[in-house]
Amino acid sequence: MIMKKIGILLIVSCLLSGCGIYNRYSRPELDINMDSLYRQPTATDSSTLASKPWREFFTDPLLQRLIMTGLERNTDLNIARLQTKEAQAVLMNTRYSYLPSLTLNPQASISHYNSETKKTYNAGAIASWEIDIFGKITNAKREAVAALEESSAYEQAVQTQLVATIAESYYTLLLFDEQLSISRQTRANWDETIATLEALAAAGRSNDVAIHQARANRTALDAQILSLSKSLSETENSLSTLLKESAHVINRNTLNEQRFPDEIVTGLPIELLANRPDVRQAEAALSAAFYNTNATRSAFYPSLTLSGTLGWTNNGNGSILNPGKWLSNAIAQLTAPLFNRGTNIANLKIAKARQEEAMLRFEQALLYAGNEVNNALMEWQTSHNRITFDYQQISDLEAATEQTQLLVRYSSSNYLEVLTAQQALLNARLTLAQDQIVKIQAIIRLYHALGGGK
Repeated sequence: MIMKKIGILLIVSCLLSGCGIYNRYSRPELDINMDSLYRQPTATDSSTLASKPWREFFTDPLLQRLIMTGLERNTDLNIARLQTKEAQAVLMNTRYSYLPSLTLNPQASISHYNSETKKTYNAGAIASWEIDIFGKITNAKREAVAALEESSAYEQAVQTQLVATIAESYYTLLLFDEQLSISRQTRANWDETIATLEALAAAGRSNDVAIHQARANRTALDAQILSLSKSLSETENSLSTLLKESAHVINRNTLNEQRFPDEIVTGLPIELLANRPDVRQAEAALSAAFYNTNATRSAFYPSLTLSGTLGWTNNGNGSILNPGKWLSNAIAQLTAPLFNRGTNIANLKIAKARQEEAMLRFEQALLYAGNEVNNALMEWQTSHNRITFDYQQISDLEAATEQTQLLVRYSSSNYLEVLTAQQALLNARLTLAQDQIVKIQAIIRLYHALGGGK
């Protein structure tokens, strides 16, 4: 009865003092303007890039097969999954803290004195139960819930990064294929050009300068083909490692077969909070720091533990009883901090500082997320417009190359003009392939910047 009154008195005292140890986390007021995270206009339609699963982003069946393999086998992702399981186990452990602990404690002894042997035994169990008056266990459980959310967000972050990396590696292979195809076609054109120049030189209509220049351009192209082949092989090796497979040739389609939307809708900035894993991870860390601060406050208040034993013994007050008798007792223990207040104050200051650090990291994560979206959008728009100019340039250079070839054959024009036009056409075609990949990479980065669908 006395302990009950003491407990009630302590609870009332805590509530009146406004200690806040049972407060739940709610998102604090941010020192940034969420409406200005994006520099580009946003849409209110819920069906945006942020909500689309990766299969709707990357529709190439061969790429989808690679992504599925990576999601199943990648080492980093499997480690992240195990870390999530660890956090789940920690949460389960904190939930068990609400329950009493029960320990079996059987004992037996034999003593011999003055030719008399005594045998005693105790067969019983000890139970102990800490009453969560000041939120110590509750805050530990809530902190574990936040830690689990943080771990789950990290797992999603690893998965999103893995999907984006596999996709980017795949499309890089398509770029190398396209560049190799263009270079080999151009090399065949150089062979024809050199043959024509040699024929013109034999007829006295050209000189050796044009022939040497054409051969030099062909040699440079041969070196470029070797470099592209090397880069292609290295990319295949790197992608194989991501898939946890030995190096091998990656089956793939062509760059021209890829299809992506011509319009990009990002949605409202608030969607970053719901989809982007690093933002969720940062807020989960802030929530965990909040509950850790609450738990640190709980250290200023007493803890109440109920314990007792129940068993069977034949040793009663020093005399041996046979048969044995029941043995039981109950203890209520109230432990209050007296001489460690300074330590508790220091721990509370540390917890508050870490909570403020987590708050700053959360705000920075939001700013970084908005910056990534802005950069990806600008990259997509720029490459989209550049591709239009690339097609126009290629069309003009094809016409110029054809006209100069005709002029050389049927007039006295210098064949160096043909060499210059062919080289410019090669560069323009390679630039088009590069800009196409940049546009695809911008979509991949936008997928990643918006959190990536599952």
